[in-house]
Amino acid sequence: MQLLPVTGVRPQVRELPGDLAMWCFILAELAVFALLLGSMAYVRGRWPEMFSAGVATLHPMAGLINTLALLTGSYWVALGVAAMRRGESGSVVFWFRAGAVAGLVYLIVKSVEYQQMFSAGYTLRTDTFYFFYFFTTFFHLMHVVLGMIILLVVAARSQRDLYSTQQARQMAAESAASYWHMVDLVWLILFPLLYVLP
Repeated sequence: MQLLPVTGVRPQVRELPGDLAMWCFILAELAVFALLLGSMAYVRGRWPEMFSAGVATLHPMAGLINTLALLTGSYWVALGVAAMRRGESGSVVFWFRAGAVAGLVYLIVKSVEYQQMFSAGYTLRTDTFYFFYFFTTFFHLMHVVLGMIILLVVAARSQRDLYSTQQARQMAAESAASYWHMVDLVWLILFPLLYVLP
């Protein structure tokens, strides 16, 4: 049996981007969304006619615009993380602020959509479909707001050079991006469930 020489080179181990605490928070949030979506799927199976009638009253173009806004925001945030890894703090400020602007587009479109729904007489109390629609999308909207705040805080701290090391800067950027991508992922599940599937 021939022994291979020891070279002293360790295999690369991939680590989660960002802070472990942020990933615990993300997993907890995903568990809550999974519970909401699972409940909605169950109720949809029980009352398919009600859900089909509710879906027909929604605005699929608004849902599509919001999907494009969040996907664009995620792309910009990913560019910011790549810039941070290269040590370009100025670029991360620009791209993270751009990601927050994409989130603002989402908020504006969703607010207009809510206003139109309320004007048409639909509320949380209309029926079970509208309860799930308003509750789930508003819960998601609050996560978009939190994601925007996190992006803007990391951008501001990077601009003022408040991180002690490059590693701390990178961890903050990766944590913020991970949260933003989670918000985007949830919407990519919500959009077809609410706007596309009959």
